[in-house]
Amino acid sequence: MAQREISDPSRRRIVITGMGVVTSVAQRLDKFWNCVRHGISGGKLMTRFPAGTSPTTFAAQIDDFDPGEYMDSKMARRLDYSHRYGVAAARLAQQDAGIDFNKVDADRVGIVEGSSMSGNEGAVKAEEGFHKRGYKGVGPFALINGYSGAGSGEVAKELGVRGHSITLSSSSASGNDAIGYAVSMIRHEEVDVMVAGGAEAPIVPHTWGGLCLNQVMSRRNDQPQGAMRPFDKTRDGILLGEGSAYLVLEELSYALSRGARIYAEILGHGRSCEAYHPVAPHPDGLGYFRAIQKAVRQAQLDIEQVDYINAHGTATEANDIVETKAIKRFFGPQAYRLAVSSTKPITGHLLGAAGALETIVCALALYHQEIPLTLNFNEPGEGCDLDYVRGRSRPYPIRVALNLSSGFGGKNSCLALSRFP
Repeated sequence: MAQREISDPSRRRIVITGMGVVTSVAQRLDKFWNCVRHGISGGKLMTRFPAGTSPTTFAAQIDDFDPGEYMDSKMARRLDYSHRYGVAAARLAQQDAGIDFNKVDADRVGIVEGSSMSGNEGAVKAEEGFHKRGYKGVGPFALINGYSGAGSGEVAKELGVRGHSITLSSSSASGNDAIGYAVSMIRHEEVDVMVAGGAEAPIVPHTWGGLCLNQVMSRRNDQPQGAMRPFDKTRDGILLGEGSAYLVLEELSYALSRGARIYAEILGHGRSCEAYHPVAPHPDGLGYFRAIQKAVRQAQLDIEQVDYINAHGTATEANDIVETKAIKRFFGPQAYRLAVSSTKPITGHLLGAAGALETIVCALALYHQEIPLTLNFNEPGEGCDLDYVRGRSRPYPIRVALNLSSGFGGKNSCLALSRFP
């Protein structure tokens, strides 16, 4: 593959100019980055509902979120957790970018959100209400909050974005795919600005129970912050998280024309579907491999330019071996030069919002030239023999970073980002 010149004038280039996060560890970008680089986890006892006899009793739950900072009290009462988180993160991203959407051509700006199960909280409350009071107990907002596109609609309304609004759902690949979709919209000259991200609030009984039954979550109840151990010999599952992450993406010349700060450039996006199993990844890592291949090809990169991979890294037995296998298959001997880390032990696994949050991690890593550590990684598991950034974050002149995400149903997604000079 030919090396891509960053100054290539033949394609519209897409840059990140604003980012906002709502997570269990932080709701300010600087504090969030501090937690990521120092390995400060949001794991704690789950108190959203009684865990009962569940084998897992902890999560990366958000306890200090004040919706009044981002919306009026009436709106806050109406919206589900995921929608509140999404509106807040999108507002923070807009503020960080310093952009006024009233000054952008209405047809040249859009919203795209990724979520795997938007409206969870409302569905639970509506069912409880129906069983207690019949149809009148469902509540007038159950339908509004419960449809899958509600999150992107609320964000568009609150930010005054009138050109385009859509929600994508591809399980835990949703956030990555949302950003990839936004990149495509800008690249094909349909818009100049996109607000893209993900929001998720999966700490509800039916999701919790399902994850427990499928043995996806770690059972180290006595050490929530040390429970999730990607690529480690003792790994036993995820730390479930909640929250939102949004980015403002702009066509480069548009961003420069208004003097915007640029965190990083997005070079390419690749997605694939394994068509193999509802939950388990293909044992040869074919989905990951093809997603990486497509992203690198679209970005017109040589593999020697890639320095860092933010892995999906779920600390499940199958994923970590398969993901490692796919990286080694694609990069060959170069795989052992790469730094590979998973930041989910810090933030928790945000399911459909994970890809968007970890794209922000990649952008900050490129901006600050520092590779995040894999928290709780001590001894490599069988088949996990790459450099997983043990112990502490690592200053490094990162040129290109890849962000990998994978979801149920064999959905895989990879974003390629570069440092902006």
